[in-house]
Amino acid sequence: MPQINGSTELFGIIGNPVRHSLSPAMHNAAFASLGMNRVYVPMPVNDVAQAMSGLRSLGFRGASVTVPHKEAVIPFLDELDPVADKIGAVNTLLLRQDSEGRTIVRGFNTDWLGANAALAAAQVELRGKRVVVAGAGGAAKAVGFGLIEAGAEVVITNRTAESGQELAQWLNSEFIALDDLPWLTADVFINTTSVGMEPNTEGIIIPPHLLSKFSAVMDIVYAPLETRLLNKAKTAGCRTVDGLAMLLHQGAEQFRIWTGVPAPEQVMRAALEEGLLRRTICAVCGSFLR
Repeated sequence: MPQINGSTELFGIIGNPVRHSLSPAMHNAAFASLGMNRVYVPMPVNDVAQAMSGLRSLGFRGASVTVPHKEAVIPFLDELDPVADKIGAVNTLLLRQDSEGRTIVRGFNTDWLGANAALAAAQVELRGKRVVVAGAGGAAKAVGFGLIEAGAEVVITNRTAESGQELAQWLNSEFIALDDLPWLTADVFINTTSVGMEPNTEGIIIPPHLLSKFSAVMDIVYAPLETRLLNKAKTAGCRTVDGLAMLLHQGAEQFRIWTGVPAPEQVMRAALEEGLLRRTICAVCGSFLR
C-alpha cells in the first residue's frame, strides 16, 4: 500500500455496489509499481449529483464509474469524449484544473476498448465475423459498439425482447430471440449479462449444446473466473475469454487516461488474480465457519 500523505492524489470508483470491485486492487498495484503517490478507493454512491460535487470538492484526479451510474453521470460532466457521447455511457472520469482554477470533469468510455483488446489478446478475429451479444444493458451497448468498430457483424439476443430490440436498432444490427439461437450461424458468442455470476454460478445464458456452433466464447463475468458458460464452451472446443481480461484492458486504458503513460498490465493482471483468489478463500472459509 502507498504511504498516504498531503501530496497523495485521489482516485476511486463510484457505483452501487462497489464492495466486490477488484478495480482498487488493480489500480493501486499499478500506481505502486511505478512509484506514483496515488491511491484508488471504492466509494458506494446512491446520489450521483452529490458524488460528483464531492469528487470536485475533495480534489479527486480521476474515477471509474460502474453500475448503475454509467448513464446517470453524464449530465454532471463538463466535457464528454466523442466516443462516450456516441455510446451514451461513461465508465471513466478525468478531473483537471483549468487556467482559472475551476475543476473540469471529462467523461470517457473504455469498456468497448477493453472488450476488443481482450478478444484480440486471445487471437479472436472480429473483422467480417458474426458475433452474438447476449444482453441489452450498458455493457452490451459498449461491447456491441466496439465490435462494429472492429468490423464485425453484431447480432443481439436478450431475455427481454423489447430492450434487446431497442439496442439492436441503436446499433443498426439484427435482433434474435434466445429461443431462435439454434437456427443462427455465427462465429463468436459474448455474454454481457450477470447470468452465471456468484452466488448463482450454475446459471448459463444459453443451452450448453449450442456452444459448439461458435469458435470463441467470451463472458464478461469474472466471479467466478471460469463461469459455467466458459467451462461448457471449453468442453465444446471453443476458444474462451474470461471477464478478467476485459476488466484488465479497460482498466489499462483508464490508467493511460489518468497518467499519460502505458499501464503495467502484467502487474495489474497479477493483482486481479490475487484479489479473486483472496475472495474465493474468504468465501470458502466463511462457509466452513457457518
